[in-house]
Amino acid sequence: MRKITSSSAALCAALLANPVLAETSDPEVEKQLQELRSMRQNLEQQSQDFDQRIQQLETELYGQSTPSPQRPADNPGGSLGYRPGKGFNLFNSDLGEVNFSVFSYTRYLNQKDFDRGYTDSFGRSSDIDIRNDIQFQKVNMSFKGWIFDPKLNYLFYTWTSNTSQGDPAQVVVGGNLSYHFNEAFKLYGGVGALPSTRSTNSTFPNWLKNDHRTIADEFFRGSYTMGIWAEGEIAKGLQYRAMLGNNLSQLGVDGVQLDDGLNTVSGALWWMPTTGEYGPGEELGDYAFHEEVATRFGVHFTHSREDRQAQPGTETVENTQIRLSDGTLLFNCYPDGGGVCQGPFGNGTTIEQATYQMAAVNAGVKYRGWFLEAEFYHRWVDNFDATGPLPEDRLDDKGYQIQASMMAIPRVLQPYVGFSEIQGEYGTPHDLSVGFNWYPMKRKELRLNVQGLYLKDSPVGYSSVPFQVGGNGWALTTDVVLAF
Repeated sequence: MRKITSSSAALCAALLANPVLAETSDPEVEKQLQELRSMRQNLEQQSQDFDQRIQQLETELYGQSTPSPQRPADNPGGSLGYRPGKGFNLFNSDLGEVNFSVFSYTRYLNQKDFDRGYTDSFGRSSDIDIRNDIQFQKVNMSFKGWIFDPKLNYLFYTWTSNTSQGDPAQVVVGGNLSYHFNEAFKLYGGVGALPSTRSTNSTFPNWLKNDHRTIADEFFRGSYTMGIWAEGEIAKGLQYRAMLGNNLSQLGVDGVQLDDGLNTVSGALWWMPTTGEYGPGEELGDYAFHEEVATRFGVHFTHSREDRQAQPGTETVENTQIRLSDGTLLFNCYPDGGGVCQGPFGNGTTIEQATYQMAAVNAGVKYRGWFLEAEFYHRWVDNFDATGPLPEDRLDDKGYQIQASMMAIPRVLQPYVGFSEIQGEYGTPHDLSVGFNWYPMKRKELRLNVQGLYLKDSPVGYSSVPFQVGGNGWALTTDVVLAF
């Protein structure tokens, strides 16, 4: 980079500010003027390059970056190229910016080791449709940025699950609007995930597994709904997120199915005491390869009054429904051989409403590619509104998950292992996953995920994940994932 002496800078300022001097016919002055103009253009370009590089480094370190600088008046529109965490910048000006990103993958799934059926705690038997297929599984396209004011942000996306063709909410068009008052208070409205566990607290898709959770996380968590929420950083390394929503999962549920109570609330508070950060998107795993020990501790709590009519379909994308630990749906009818509804407990009583409460705590550590994290869950379901007597007046279930990984080859190979268990009143199902992520281009945006998943009496499952309700045995997956 060329240096500018103080005398040259002063001459540049004088010449550019004084039209009389600028129009002189002195050849030497004109030559210096031209050189200085050229130097100024070079500096402006270098300044833009530096801004872009700073944003890239901020995104790589923290999963976010500061708002893009406004374009000079003589260049009202343009592009800043590719920025990790935001995708491709399609347009940038003093009125706003548009970024485009994609998450998609191709999956091979083999469930041929599964048992062909299962029987729940009440003697009801069901068949399992074994899968062995290749799917272009999901396409999620997002447009995000700011408009008119860098504090006024938007996110619009389309989200498809091709394995759920014909099911409710197979295609979702959603998003949110937000205003960032300051770092401590950012207000959002639209479609969002209830911050009920680590995986629903804005960490997707920065997981070890590709696009699915352990069965314990899946069993206890909330899902996506519409509402308002706030988030921010209270102090260095101490952050929060709190949401008021319509129900536990609104995907596949229309407005008239919702009850007249706005009574779903969820909040999370987490602390990163040692480094003040936990990698891009607070990722699971240490692809960022922390040179200092990074730690994270979090607590979550969710409360929701759930209504039978406002439940998503059993195969709905991101489906979350309240189940017993043997997979029985709390709000289902379960007709007997004569077509008479027996309800979840098989005694002829159906449940119309119930109150769900769930607390989760988690702790994790990262250092030089090594990662270890655990999460514990406790769920209460009670205050039943039913058509008759019930054998239970309260469901009390606990569970946990543990995940660990290492960067065997930095930026290239990441083996991992995960285990979870549900300690429920109607069984203790568990799962074990062993797999690896291979990054052939030494970038997180493209990876190959290979995994073996062992299930024991899975109480959860639907078409967009590799496990099924009642699943016993091994499922094998191979995914090619693109996320930018």
